[in-house]
Amino acid sequence: MANTPITMIKIRQILRMHTQGYSKLKIAAQTGVARNTLKKYIKSFSASGLSFEEISELSDKDLEDLFVNPEPKPLDEKLQILFERFPSIDKELKKKGVTRYLLWEQYRSEHPDGFGVSQFKHYYAQWKAQVNPVMRMEHKAGDKLYVDFAGDKLSIVDPQSGEVTAVEVFVCILGASQLTYVEAVMTQQKEDFIAACENALHFYGGVPAAIVPDNLKSAVIRSNKFEPTLNETFADFAEHYSTSILPARAYRPRDKALVENAVRIIYSRIYVKVRRNPYHNLTDLNQAIRQALQEHNAAMLRGRNYSRQQQFDEVEKAALMPLPVLRYELKKQCFATVAKNGHVGLGADKHYYSVPYRYIGKKVKLLYSRHTVEIYYNYERIAVHRRLKSPYQYTTEKEHLASTHRFVSEWTPERFTSWAESIHEDVKLYILKVLDRKQHPEQAYKSCMGILGFAKKAGTERLIKACQRALGYGAYNYKTIQKILERELDLGLTPDETDQLKMPFHDNIRGEGYYQ
Repeated sequence: MANTPITMIKIRQILRMHTQGYSKLKIAAQTGVARNTLKKYIKSFSASGLSFEEISELSDKDLEDLFVNPEPKPLDEKLQILFERFPSIDKELKKKGVTRYLLWEQYRSEHPDGFGVSQFKHYYAQWKAQVNPVMRMEHKAGDKLYVDFAGDKLSIVDPQSGEVTAVEVFVCILGASQLTYVEAVMTQQKEDFIAACENALHFYGGVPAAIVPDNLKSAVIRSNKFEPTLNETFADFAEHYSTSILPARAYRPRDKALVENAVRIIYSRIYVKVRRNPYHNLTDLNQAIRQALQEHNAAMLRGRNYSRQQQFDEVEKAALMPLPVLRYELKKQCFATVAKNGHVGLGADKHYYSVPYRYIGKKVKLLYSRHTVEIYYNYERIAVHRRLKSPYQYTTEKEHLASTHRFVSEWTPERFTSWAESIHEDVKLYILKVLDRKQHPEQAYKSCMGILGFAKKAGTERLIKACQRALGYGAYNYKTIQKILERELDLGLTPDETDQLKMPFHDNIRGEGYYQ
């Protein structure tokens, strides 16, 4: 750097103007700093990988340590031993319950003539500032997963038309180990966002205590400093994986500095490699991303003798909560009013599902996934069904129906033929004829119900004889059996002309012989 360092205010002015796009010539004219000196500060700024917003949050002391580098003094042997120990100390501090004092005690047990606890902490803070000048947050293993979308997009090319489609890039990073996951998705909509979050959890093989998203609409409906309103589907996803959602505060870049820094790194370590070749679909693009990502996670961290992957395997993997047995099924919702027949329609499939009859006329909410349909009233789940996509069909639980409706819903041809057979074969034959002649099933069921009901009113013997006589008439309906029983025609030993039911004479009646 220059022999006489400039003030920190001047450095901030230079970096601000550089970020705003001013030329070096104009910056030099306005600040009075020589262009060669100016180039060195801008070069250091670019090499730091920090944004101007992060630079502006640094104290003057941190800024001086970053841009004004005095000639380093050689470390004595005692200090050299301590500094060599700091990478492993930094890794141990990420474990729950581990403190700097405990690590100092361990250090003093091995080096009785070593530094005291105050100097130990001072030199560790100094080393930490050199290695990572911005992040002052201590990340515990298994605690937080930071998620965001990269500002720059990647693309896929249609092999037939040559059309180029821009795709979003999802990035997330674990706080303690900094193990990074990257995936290309079509949009930032909640379906793609939640699927990417789920893929990340399976990539890590476990679940952190909290997920920290930016304030994008797929995660947060309304941001608030104290109690933001979460997207209902994203909250349901978190519930399925037994984790919490802690949205980053709006306009607080340090809340998400870790993932933003990860985004900047992947531009140089992943984007550069991936963009060398065209890709025709997301699968091929993500396969290329995964290869570059593996190299990135295996690279040594700056100032440390271990990689992100090694730190994850040793420190953070065991601290993650286990994954649930089943993957999350994305649920959509709609609202509908329960019809008088006790069913509610799912418009997406035009299929109808039953609910308990007491909710007839009520407006309910339907949450549906690929396999299930859940129905809620006032936040209480009142029914759950397996999702069927057959239009204009009904899925009915008998327990949902009122007693009268439940009885009617159990009417089937098999029920009536079985009932008739238990009385007599001729009664069964007559019932089969009734079922065959009626155009509408419910009309036939009512006739069968009335006919078989005569077994109690008139007795089974009379009903058998009435059915036998009616079979001879070739008349198959309830009224025929009713008239036979009312006129006691079933009590005659043989049917004669006086027994016959009189048919009205009319020219249009051809008689059954006409059809022979």
